[in-house]
Amino acid sequence: MTVGLDRADLELALDSIRDFAKQHLPPERILELDANDEMPVELVRQMCGPELGAQLLFVPEEYGGMGGGAFDVYRTCETLAEVDVGVATALLATFLGSDPIRVGGTPEQKREWLTKIAEDGALMAYGATEPEAGSDLAALRTTAQPVFEDGTCVGYRLQGRKQWISNGAVADVATILARAPGGPTWFVVERGAKGFAHERPEDKHGIRLSNTSALILDDVQVGADRLVGGVEGRGLEQAVAVFGYTRLMVAAFGLGAGWAALRRAIEYSTERVQAGSPLSEKRGYTHKLIVPHAVRLEAARAYVEETASALDALESPEGCYITEGAIAKFLATEAGNRAADASIQALGGYGYTREYMVEKIRRDVRITTIYEGTSEIMEMTVSRDRWQLHLKSRGQHYAEQARGLRELERATPGCGGATAALALQAVGEALERARSARLTRNQHILFRLGEMICWAEGAGAASRRAARALAGQQAEKSDPRFDAETLAAIARVYAREAALDVSTHALRWIRGADGISDTELPELTYGLGFDAIQRAQAGLMTDMDRVADALYERSHGGRA
Repeated sequence: MTVGLDRADLELALDSIRDFAKQHLPPERILELDANDEMPVELVRQMCGPELGAQLLFVPEEYGGMGGGAFDVYRTCETLAEVDVGVATALLATFLGSDPIRVGGTPEQKREWLTKIAEDGALMAYGATEPEAGSDLAALRTTAQPVFEDGTCVGYRLQGRKQWISNGAVADVATILARAPGGPTWFVVERGAKGFAHERPEDKHGIRLSNTSALILDDVQVGADRLVGGVEGRGLEQAVAVFGYTRLMVAAFGLGAGWAALRRAIEYSTERVQAGSPLSEKRGYTHKLIVPHAVRLEAARAYVEETASALDALESPEGCYITEGAIAKFLATEAGNRAADASIQALGGYGYTREYMVEKIRRDVRITTIYEGTSEIMEMTVSRDRWQLHLKSRGQHYAEQARGLRELERATPGCGGATAALALQAVGEALERARSARLTRNQHILFRLGEMICWAEGAGAASRRAARALAGQQAEKSDPRFDAETLAAIARVYAREAALDVSTHALRWIRGADGISDTELPELTYGLGFDAIQRAQAGLMTDMDRVADALYERSHGGRA
């Protein structure tokens, strides 16, 4: 059963976004807005108007929306980010702002505010982060003091400050997290409320086509009906419930921006002639600056699509797949940053100038590793959750995952499953060594374990996606840019990299933290599968050639 839009409707919606952008946001206009540090507010409102209705995908059908599922949201967010991450952020902010209402609002609140987004194109802001608290929502200082009349609570007085708020100066409505007597609680505050103000927009490194402003709440009075859900103390629960979704959206921004930069590098390399032939025909160029980044982006996509499909399969997905959302965000945003950085290098001096879009894209995509939880928070989230699985399974969690991938390789040869299994096996060994040496007391070791887990699980997802494609069972709404054989080559390349990186990083940090002695090194390298991982590197160049040929739409080499 298809959740949300069917493929035809989704592709139509994505084409509409591209057509709108081509007409209203051509590259020269985007560069002009970026240079002027200007958010095209009216254009964003137009995107949420009758002409495009981009916000409708995020709103349930019963409130006038299109009721898009997680897969639809991911594809839409990627397409928006390909146009501009700042504009995409403005739309993301409305979705974030409505999340507490969508998840925890009363039926009356959902009807009022979600319908306002669908029918009026209302822009929203998500007022959670504070100057002193950062991403630690439990440390918020904004307060909500109840107002009583005849012993009945009739409203609240909000006092505090919110920092780094997307749409802060332009939103029609904001959801504000404040500490009420019963605990952290969300409140709905409309623009123009007495005492509710914003500071001047932040002068940001990137996403300059979005508005980011601090919000000031100076004795702002709201009615009791503006308390989301009608019960105090459920704010953190409501915030955490949508992390699986929201982090998937930011992951899609990483994909969109990464590919937007990489496509420009690919196009440039077909036109730039060096020593008698285009750069696109030189392995020294393609196999360093293009292919590895395309591979990492597509491995991240495999994890994004797997997580989106899992969310869509649930009747009530709130609060689910939070760790998977963190892995997807980590993989995709880190890959997007590296791809954009490589694209500047690929264009040389041109890439370093503001006249060419890759310089701007590189500045824009940087934020994706920061907002909705930094990469470091993702690493910690992942390591803590998977550490618990390792302990509960008595060290067998990743061993079982590895067995499943080896079976997948036997059923679908060439999908990369056997090499991905080596990466997962190495992660399991690293976790067990960390347990026996009590290394997880060291925060940095937890971060590094989280990073390794992301790489290994990404390899598994890429192999499973390749296997589905080879069997003709790819997800209906999956991104269609590569054929099955290319997806298999991508999976094999990424699995080799993941296995090698996991094994070498595990050895470095376990030994670096004095988790083993010199005499135990041979045993550890054996447990990490060093020899098997080195043997698995055979065929790497051939697979990279295959990926390069697909990227440049050629059937044979001609490379130097």
